[in-house]
Amino acid sequence: MSNLQLELLKLYATNIPEQQLLDIKQLLAAYFAELIDRDMSALWEEKEWDERTIEIWKNEHLRTSYK
Repeated sequence: MSNLQLELLKLYATNIPEQQLLDIKQLLAAYFAELIDRDMSALWEEKEWDERTIEIWKNEHLRTSYK
């Protein structure tokens, strides 16, 4: 098990109200969303992507032709 799983098991060993459980789930989701946002921002800066990049992606045809 990962260190995160072990910590969560310690928490789940206690019986907490459903609302607290929902709050914890929201905190975890927000935390991981923030990490993803930071990583994506760093990637955009590193790759020097901008609005033109999105326009290029929108017009790309990457599907495999099955003829």
